[in-house]
Amino acid sequence: METNQTHATHAQASPEVPLRAVALVCTLSPSPARSSSQLLAEQTMAALADHGVSGKVIRVVDHDVKPGVGVDMGDGDAWPGIRDTILGADILVISTPIWLGHPSSVAQKVMERLDAELSESDDEGRPLTYGKVAAVCVVGNEDGAHKVSADMFQGLNDLGFSLAPGAVTYWVGEAMQGTDYHDLDSTPKSTAETTATLAAHTSHLARRLKAAPYPAP
Repeated sequence: METNQTHATHAQASPEVPLRAVALVCTLSPSPARSSSQLLAEQTMAALADHGVSGKVIRVVDHDVKPGVGVDMGDGDAWPGIRDTILGADILVISTPIWLGHPSSVAQKVMERLDAELSESDDEGRPLTYGKVAAVCVVGNEDGAHKVSADMFQGLNDLGFSLAPGAVTYWVGEAMQGTDYHDLDSTPKSTAETTATLAAHTSHLARRLKAAPYPAP
């Protein structure tokens, strides 16, 4: 899904610098199955569009991403194409469901593939992920959104991504019930407000880092 919305409010009518984002949806369900992780990722991208950010949503399980920790695991591996999209973006959003209190196995695979970036660097010796900003979306009908975001935050920071204040948006339903986020009649106000904050802070930080990159080691 491409998002190029221009839903700018009067306060954000003239973004200083256009930005690109990519959202990796880490649901276990291939398309066309409904996905709460996909829905929250799309809502986050729409909120980012209010701040001059265009981008792309990728449902990872729709692609043959091989397990491993290399930039290219060969023989039909779809990760190199996804990696090119990440490297061409200023913002990476990872959207994951909660499974057994943890990020999904797809989210873990994404983090393992991103680990290869620790061995890649620009002409000044900085990892290629330096200067990029990350954010996280979490959904589930069990507790654990803070634990899942904490796991993702630490990994993303280790991999060179920067995190703005309020870099997670989430929704969790009532424990031991079957309602999913995509089953709701409307988006809860608290989740919508949290998504808007994530978008404002994340785009602000990405724009500042694009103008003033981290110094070389």
